[in-house]
Amino acid sequence: MSSSPTLSAPARIEPHGQLNGILFVALFAAAVTRLAALPAIAALGISPLIVGIAAGAVYGNTLRAGMPAHWAAGVNFSARKLLRIAVAFFGLRVSLQEIAQVGLAGLTVSIGVVVSTLIFGTWLGMKLMKLDRDTAILNAAGSAICGAAAVLAFESTLQSKPEKSAVAVGSVVLFGTLSMFLYPLMYRAGWLHLDTLGVGLFFGGTIHEVAQVVGAASNVSPEATHIATIVKMTRVMLLVPVLLVLGVWLARAPRRAAPATAGGKHGATPAARKLAVPWFALGFLACVLVNSLQVLPQAATQAVNMLDTFALTMAMTALGIETQVAQVRKAGPRALATGFILYLWLMVGGLALTWGVERLFA
Repeated sequence: MSSSPTLSAPARIEPHGQLNGILFVALFAAAVTRLAALPAIAALGISPLIVGIAAGAVYGNTLRAGMPAHWAAGVNFSARKLLRIAVAFFGLRVSLQEIAQVGLAGLTVSIGVVVSTLIFGTWLGMKLMKLDRDTAILNAAGSAICGAAAVLAFESTLQSKPEKSAVAVGSVVLFGTLSMFLYPLMYRAGWLHLDTLGVGLFFGGTIHEVAQVVGAASNVSPEATHIATIVKMTRVMLLVPVLLVLGVWLARAPRRAAPATAGGKHGATPAARKLAVPWFALGFLACVLVNSLQVLPQAATQAVNMLDTFALTMAMTALGIETQVAQVRKAGPRALATGFILYLWLMVGGLALTWGVERLFA
């Protein structure tokens, strides 16, 4: 077990130390962004977010002792508060007009995949794989909605430990990348029996990351890529209602009773938590509306999206720095097994759902 100090925020936060920590994460994220832009990495559809958490974890478990302790507050700020802000602005990538283009077919596939995967994934992780609640939910969210971005949003709502997010992101990277290469091969081999609309529904409805969806569908046709991207962003849009439901569920879930005292008396009885409304989910929805109303010029929207990607990369890098490999190992094999089963669930169940929806709305 490592004896190095953790990176939780200290009791007394020094403003200069926090600022230095934020600047350190920003410089780290800038290097990560350049690294992710290398052709060999970009060709794999691996976003800067994924490279950030991997590079951050390497640093956090090898060179962390060289970082001044008072910078920890800045790392913690990047992994928590900056994360919430970045998730809110992620809504500028979605518009109601685009979602309307795929109509009820795209919406049905998106809702079906998200709801079924969240329920099945949480049950699978907690009941069969014996994962803790947060790890099970994070794995299910990453597979169901939008990969690493969903893991970040759920991590913020659950207030879970960084290593649990790292495990979920690892599953998203592995199986999402596998989908990106396998799905086009299955289509060319004639195993999918889907037309252009069906390819867009299936790829966009079941592949984990936005970049992975684009990478896979671009190997079929531009039309399929367009449909797949819209279906994927419809899944991203569902992040808002799902987070609101999660907040209500967490508020109703009772706290554990305090352990018995020396006199044999038990502590306080379980009580419902205060409703934690994820304000960043409401901010996400507000950004979707702004983008739908086309209030901002396209150039401004693109600039904000670039800054938002960088902020998300900072958050992922900071989460990586806070991640302890020893903690990841505890749930690693079971979490990856959960991710693999969810991957099969998305592939087989998603294909069946796509066939059904195409026949229903034909």
